[in-house]
Amino acid sequence: MNAATTRPTTSAVLLAAGADESSRALLTSRLGDTTVVEAALATVRTVVADEDITVVVAPGDTTVREALGEHLAYVEQAELLGTGHAVSAARERIAHADVVLVAYGDTPLLRPDSLRGLLNRYALTGADLGLLTAVVDEQLPYGRIERDADGVLRAITEATDVAGATAPDDDGRLEINVGTCVADPRALLARIDELAAEGEHRLTPVVRRFIDSGASVATYRIYDTDEVQGINTAAELALAGDIVLRRLFEPRRNTDTHVVFGTGGWRAVIGEGFTLGNVRRLCQAIANEAIRTGIDARGVVIGGDRRFLSRESAEAAAEVFAGNGIPVVLLPDDVPTPLVTFAAPHTGAAYSIVITSSHNPPDWNGMKVFRADGSLPLDPETDRFQDEANALAPGDVVTLPLAKARATGLVVDRSLTDPYVDAIEEIIDVDAVRGSGLRVVVDPMFGTSQLTLGTILGDMRVRAEFIHAAHNPLFGGVAPAPDEERLATLKSMVASGGYDLGMATDGDSDRIGIVDASGRYVETNDLLLVLYWYLHEVRGERGGVVRNIATTHLLDRLAAHFGERSRECRVGFKYVTAAMEEIDAVLGGESSGGLTVRGWLKGKDGIFACALVAEMLARTGKGFAELLADVHAITGRLHTLEASVPATPDMRVAVPRRLAADPLTRVGGYRVLGVDRTDGVKILLEHDNWALLRFSGTEPLLRLFVEADSPEKAAELLDWLRGFVTA
Repeated sequence: MNAATTRPTTSAVLLAAGADESSRALLTSRLGDTTVVEAALATVRTVVADEDITVVVAPGDTTVREALGEHLAYVEQAELLGTGHAVSAARERIAHADVVLVAYGDTPLLRPDSLRGLLNRYALTGADLGLLTAVVDEQLPYGRIERDADGVLRAITEATDVAGATAPDDDGRLEINVGTCVADPRALLARIDELAAEGEHRLTPVVRRFIDSGASVATYRIYDTDEVQGINTAAELALAGDIVLRRLFEPRRNTDTHVVFGTGGWRAVIGEGFTLGNVRRLCQAIANEAIRTGIDARGVVIGGDRRFLSRESAEAAAEVFAGNGIPVVLLPDDVPTPLVTFAAPHTGAAYSIVITSSHNPPDWNGMKVFRADGSLPLDPETDRFQDEANALAPGDVVTLPLAKARATGLVVDRSLTDPYVDAIEEIIDVDAVRGSGLRVVVDPMFGTSQLTLGTILGDMRVRAEFIHAAHNPLFGGVAPAPDEERLATLKSMVASGGYDLGMATDGDSDRIGIVDASGRYVETNDLLLVLYWYLHEVRGERGGVVRNIATTHLLDRLAAHFGERSRECRVGFKYVTAAMEEIDAVLGGESSGGLTVRGWLKGKDGIFACALVAEMLARTGKGFAELLADVHAITGRLHTLEASVPATPDMRVAVPRRLAADPLTRVGGYRVLGVDRTDGVKILLEHDNWALLRFSGTEPLLRLFVEADSPEKAAELLDWLRGFVTA
């Protein structure tokens, strides 16, 4: 390698001596899950190796050393004369390097990209000095950057003398000197020494000396004011703590090394978080778990839905498991998620895996993993999967080319459509539906239910017309969720065509949407209520019911009427099925459209649910509206409303803080009976009325739910929630 291509050596100095005891105490104060100085060091570490970092501390101070650890190099600033003098204290450590980065221990919120941008601009421009600046809306306690008409840096005005500074830019914004800089250490130390001889020991005058001497200065601007929040007082520490909390909830691009499980598997934007590399790493982590626990010989079942990259990802997953010596059943073409849920217990596999992101928008994909019994792994297990996957390098993944895996029998292509359909028809009373003359319209929303649901309806002799059934990975340009606003065509066809029912399933077929004979969208809360009555009273299946916290309390009333138990659980279908086992419930469901029954899958199944609804209408001989009226005669009426508001980072900090501070004795004019903080904040009112605020686990949204004994009261409660969270 010649000199022109040799990578320059970069060292860093982290200034952590503080001006006095108070400032040093702040350096080691807690900030989020770390300390101030640790947070500052963590950012520097993203661009400079530990062995090239020097931490400057006060004479005799041990607190910073204790916080950062003894593996770093420390030098003491003999006298606390200023920041330039502090850099000079590290002279012996930095003089050998080509580049030195100077950073501050009391400015811990700089992002790694800001330091990378500064170093990159300094290197590419060949400047004598690189300086980090920030564009802000108001003057902060930093020096003001002054530029000429050509944008060239001409001066830095001290924060104490901003009255003499030039006017703000046309947009009213100011540019300030953050203080972090980069230079050739020999040139930097030479100017520090020059000024020290004149009695000046601060770093800002050193930067001015560069400017005044005609040296070239490259600046890298940052535009996030939060980054420049220094910590010199307890009040500033509190502000920094709020910033850290907001950052935790900022929407992030899921990069190629970041796998995160939510309530229903791993989901990410295609080309950002969802990549074949991440699919392989996650599958390697699951394969490792199977080998560690001795269940690898049982193999895995893998399938994919109709989304972009689903087939390629399923095949990539098969190559990883085969590479680890784990047998694979690879399902052909596109398959619904419930079929994959069914596959693990049906085949005796250790895991079944489906490539899908359910009802997310078309530019998303993801993966759901099911255990041997068809249940979703709980948080401790998915935490292990994601943590191990994120720790793996591409070279840690073991693969076997698919052609060789097929040739050796490690990968077997096999369809499970017939066994899945047969299993449903063993539970559903197919004969009862035959001869009923049911006419339905089915909307798979361009998803995966057409083959399986079409086969079942055909066996029932139901006259079914399918819409939106073609293979379209764009899903018609919308997220394939069976919500009322996305089922306008289905509603219109049912009403105008004299059909008995409209059925819809989401993109991967595990959620259901129903339209009654009048073309009215049936709320899932109402569907669950009628299905529970039907299972208990018509099919004679005794047992309780499970609902999540956002689902109607009328299910509890109906269970009490039957003398059965009801159970509330957290959002996430894995919690629904776990609670069903605990109380031997006959039905479990959630207001978002997922449900299952005892004796079927330990996961939600929109295809099975559609078949069950057809059976219910055929056996009772009644339309859905009539059935609902019969059940309401038992339970009374409650009215549900829900809404979503964008969950900004500020809101994720402010709303929990406001909820913690507010005793919540009344909501509007209604007395509060209790507050449940198990999953979000659920406010319990009289007469089974309630209001729920919950941040989504899969989208940047704050979800609001209410249930009340009149439509007007429900609207009033929802308005109160909106006002509370946006105040």
